[in-house]
Parts: sequence; C-alpha cells; structure tokens
Amino acid sequence: MGGAAVASFRQSRPAPLDKRLLRRYIPAMTLRINNTISIPLSEIEINAIRASGPGGQNVNKVSSAVHLRFDVAASSLPNSAKVRLMNRPDSRMTKDGVIVLKANEHRTLAANTRAAHARLAQLIREAIFIPKRRIATRPSRGAVKRRLEKKASRSAIKKGRRKPDLD
Repeated sequence: MGGAAVASFRQSRPAPLDKRLLRRYIPAMTLRINNTISIPLSEIEINAIRASGPGGQNVNKVSSAVHLRFDVAASSLPNSAKVRLMNRPDSRMTKDGVIVLKANEHRTLAANTRAAHARLAQLIREAIFIPKRRIATRPSRGAVKRRLEKKASRSAIKKGRRKPDLD
C-alpha cells in the first residue's frame, strides 16, 4: 500500500527543467536573416493546417502542416529590401505584397514551423542579395593570336583528312 502512494507522488511531481530543452522548444523572438537584418516573429503569421498526403488515420486528426504569411509592406525590413522583395517575380507573393508559404514536409508542427521560417529567411536573403556588376574584359593580343593559330592548325589537320579533290 505504501509503495503505491509513493509511485503516484513521483508521477505527479513535475520533471526538472532542462535548459537545453527550453532553448530547443521556446523559439527566439526574432527570425535572423543575416548579420544586420532580423524580423520580429510577431510580424509573421503562422496557421496550423491539416497536411495532405499519406499518413493513415493520423493525417485526419493532427494539424501538422503550417501556412506562413508575411506582409512585406507592413514589416520592419529596410525599405531597399522591401522594394527588392516586392519587385521579385514570385508565385508565393500575393498582389497585396504578402508572402504565403506552406510547409508540410515534416511530421510535427514544430519542425514544419522551423522549415517555414528557414524558407522565408532564405527567400529574403536571395531577394536582398545584390550581385556584383560584371566588368567587361577583352582577351589580350597574344591570346587572340594563339587562338587563331590553333584554329588554323586544326583546320589544316581536318583538311588533310578529306578525300583528294580531282578537279
């Protein structure tokens, strides 16, 4: 009888908090894009939806997929990033300037949320990246000469392979 009371007491006591688990399951309050840009998570709207596809009985009961909505115009992104993001031809952007992403590649809601955040960050990173302007260069006189000499020698080799002309 005494053993049963002790067992129920042990089950009702909460487990001690592990700092590593807290860091893993309590998300940061911002989504970091790069060293200078980060977005507060309050600007990102996340809705849990039911995932499509195989999953047996579980698929009809659990809302594990994620719809992420991010309003670019109302965000705290720098204006240059907003303009580049809005002008980008992308089917995930609505006419109102809202990015809509769907993540359902994982089985859990938390994993799909992380995946959606990662895809949003990557999309913004690609939009704000400014490629270096190409500097037009010309081949040197020696390089042009070597190329034409190789071309002429190759032509002579191929000319030697032809049937002789009897005319």
